[in-house]
Amino acid sequence: MKKILLAVLAAISLQTADAQYQNEKMEVGQEAPDLAFLNPQDKEIKLSEIADGKIVLLDFWASWCGPCRRANPSLVALYNKYKDQKFEGAKNGFTIVSVSLDQNKDKWIQAIAKDSLVWEHHMSDLGGWGSKAAQIYGVFYIPQAFLIGPDGKIIGKYNFAEEAVGELEKRVKVKKKFLGLF
Repeated sequence: MKKILLAVLAAISLQTADAQYQNEKMEVGQEAPDLAFLNPQDKEIKLSEIADGKIVLLDFWASWCGPCRRANPSLVALYNKYKDQKFEGAKNGFTIVSVSLDQNKDKWIQAIAKDSLVWEHHMSDLGGWGSKAAQIYGVFYIPQAFLIGPDGKIIGKYNFAEEAVGELEKRVKVKKKFLGLF
């Protein structure tokens, strides 16, 4: 009986901890709010312009975030695997847009270089936890990511970006082999 009670309490604890890390502001199926912030070169970039006809992984992170930095090698591998793939309904493919919750521009730029975040789309208002992007998307913990479809709607939300692999795999165009012609 004691083991059963401990198992039930453990399950409730895990469920409560998991619920703590659920984004309740953004839902799958809703239109992804546009973002327009500066990149490291001080040029304003807009999510809506980047996302036009693409599948976009919108990744929230920061240079000072240990879990984010440990997840970055997986994020780079994900990008390298899918950046040249063809996707159903996405005429312009796939990319990543990284949104930093940094306050120090130099540390943000250094982390991009050190972690080899090679995609071109990085943005931040350098507002830290007060970031307007984080407020718009209801981000209260990082890392956190959203997969946005070519129609501009959220098709997935994740605690770690690599959790998007299943959804990406479902959408990759498969070349069918007919009589060895392809």
